[in-house]
Amino acid sequence: MQFGIFSVSDITEDPTTRTTVSEAERIKNIITIAVHAEEVGLDVFALGEHHNPPFFSSSPTTTLGYIAAKTERLLLSTATTLITTDDPVKIAEDFAMLQHVADGRVDLTLGRGNTGPVYPWFGKDIRQGIELAIENYGLLHRLWREEFVDWSGRFRTPLQGFQSTPRPLDGVAPFVWHGSIRSPEIAEQAAYYGDGFFANNI
Repeated sequence: MQFGIFSVSDITEDPTTRTTVSEAERIKNIITIAVHAEEVGLDVFALGEHHNPPFFSSSPTTTLGYIAAKTERLLLSTATTLITTDDPVKIAEDFAMLQHVADGRVDLTLGRGNTGPVYPWFGKDIRQGIELAIENYGLLHRLWREEFVDWSGRFRTPLQGFQSTPRPLDGVAPFVWHGSIRSPEIAEQAAYYGDGFFANNI
């Protein structure tokens, strides 16, 4: 069993002081929290991805890469990475890069996201969320396991002989959790690929 910290990267009012920190302060604070998490013996630190207030973490891999340089043992993860609005090619490359920077101390949790306005900001339709999650992960899974990928689907341009770079560290893809609140299709997807399932209904 592992113990750790999952942050959705919110910026909220301190209930004791009634003050709200700036984005800059919150970003620095989350890095400090991650470093302290390792110091006190916790196992995992996970950071969410959001593109709207009151959240700050639009690029978790950037922050996790910095945390990787300041830690030695802590497993770095996400809570969650948006498989629906992020391009699977970019996810494949970003997390393989993070693997190399962190000496393999990386996994990730994928989720559809439940904030309707975010989808059109990235040219997507929330009504196609399940289909996007299934298709995009099918491509992501292949990009980490096949050196050259030929692929076509509904939601992005086709790929021909595409090689994702860098390759996963030591040829081993990051472990993936599929997060879901209420979608049986996502649980079935996790089972189909032999991945982890994160039941996010707390």
